[in-house]
Amino acid sequence: MQQKQDWDIIVRPHNSLFSINLREVWTYKDLIFLLVKRDITSVYKQTILGPLWMFIQPIFATLIYTFTFGQANLSTDGIPALLFYLIGQTFWNYFSECLNKTSVTFTANAAVFGKVYFPRLVMPFSVIISNLVKLGIQLLLLMIVFCYFYFSGSSMEIQWAYLSLIPFFIVLLGIFSLSLGILFSSLTTKYRDFTFLLGFAIQLLMFLSCVVFPASMFKGVTNKIMMCNPVASSLEAIKFILTGHGIFSMHYILGGIILTIVLFLFSLIVFNKTEKSFMDTV
Repeated sequence: MQQKQDWDIIVRPHNSLFSINLREVWTYKDLIFLLVKRDITSVYKQTILGPLWMFIQPIFATLIYTFTFGQANLSTDGIPALLFYLIGQTFWNYFSECLNKTSVTFTANAAVFGKVYFPRLVMPFSVIISNLVKLGIQLLLLMIVFCYFYFSGSSMEIQWAYLSLIPFFIVLLGIFSLSLGILFSSLTTKYRDFTFLLGFAIQLLMFLSCVVFPASMFKGVTNKIMMCNPVASSLEAIKFILTGHGIFSMHYILGGIILTIVLFLFSLIVFNKTEKSFMDTV
């Protein structure tokens, strides 16, 4: 007589393309913590300056943009040029790093996925969290520079009523990058061309996200199209909250939220469909 066995883990196929078991992901929180620790330490483990690169990278990029675009006398919406580009770089780096790393979830971890089971979404979630740690460190640099200009008499006014919304915009940037990353990761398992396409797309998206150009430089339909980008509307809102300069529009923010939700659901459909057979194509 066959005895009934109690299994610790039962792996079942998704019943729906929208299915996502967040409770199962939460049970692997220790794995997420280990992956976050690995992501942070491995990047700077064999470097001389170590975590100081988290400060050096945005500083050099900001100085280059300040010098290059400053020579062209481009508008910065009344924000000191150094602070304007540093704000853009700080939050853009978070978005682009999350997008770059989540976009190779399947291909970069194919060997691990083929040997042991764990929720595949653990990998991209760990990337979002580890980059939050880096963002937190870079925000210290941003606050130092911001305080310098704020107390030196620059024409900036903190919008205290909206200050608590900055974490919301950070989460929105994280979810948007997660959605794009999952989508590209699913597509690159079969079509490796998307790996090369992503590099060009990120470069183009930076110039369409108000990182080095203020949205006020563009008028009419062009401005509306740019502000439909959740990255652009979020960056403009953050600049407005911190300095009083920029575009803070609930219309564009709401549009960015809707677009992010739709993209997340679509990427989840593609992810769940690809997850069933990606080991055969990677």
